Amino acid sequence: MFNHRIFGRFVIAAAMGLSTALVPAVEHAQAADNVVVFAAASLKNALDGVNAAWKAETGKEATISYAASSALAKQIEAAAPADVFVSADLEWMKYLSDKKLIKSGTEVQLLRNRIVLIAPKDSSASIIIAPNFALADLVGDGKLAMADVKAVPAGKYGRASLEALGVWASVQGKVAQAENVRAALKLVSTGEAKLGIVYQTDAVAEPGVKVIGAFPENTHAPIIYPAAMTAASANPDAAAFLKYLQSKKAEAVFEKQGFKVLALLPTN
Repeated sequence: MFNHRIFGRFVIAAAMGLSTALVPAVEHAQAADNVVVFAAASLKNALDGVNAAWKAETGKEATISYAASSALAKQIEAAAPADVFVSADLEWMKYLSDKKLIKSGTEVQLLRNRIVLIAPKDSSASIIIAPNFALADLVGDGKLAMADVKAVPAGKYGRASLEALGVWASVQGKVAQAENVRAALKLVSTGEAKLGIVYQTDAVAEPGVKVIGAFPENTHAPIIYPAAMTAASANPDAAAFLKYLQSKKAEAVFEKQGFKVLALLPTN
């Protein structure tokens, strides 16, 4: 039987040039009743772990699509069928909420993160992050990998911090912008970029890089990951999955990946 739910996902992806964010639709085409989760790329390792734990406990599984929060929000706006949205910042959640695309009363501030400066694991680079620090000299003729600094949360946080520290103008021309934070991470792990700005949790997940500095948290907006059900969701398991994200079992997975858990439901 023709599956309009799966077909709709491919139509939206093709129309917006964002098919890579919807690859799981192919892998899970046989499970159209799964909860469909759109989540920030930086959550991949953690949410894959939470999903595995949820499946082991309930026998159910979520279909999770990872991409930049900005790209996912635009897909939801364009009627891509998602049940739960987990953003890497409050701004893109508000964007959808203001358009009445988030189910009222379901939003929670789930996690907190921070941004760090990374280098390839074998790099000898070393620096102290402070106002007017010599980042441009350290990058030299190389590239500084960042997620899109105008739209993607990790890129926006990074640019804000560099501006606050007074060094953005000196490195702006050296920035290699990527479609999401995991793509920026890869540029550094493969040596294509000399340095990069990613989330602390991304650095934990990638053995090919090392952290050489952490950006002061007062130089950018708080890095908060909100989660909510979409207004269009009619999946009865969506609320249960959202609650599971706030469980003790999920907390253990998130903390192992370096996140700070903000929302935790009381245990019975």
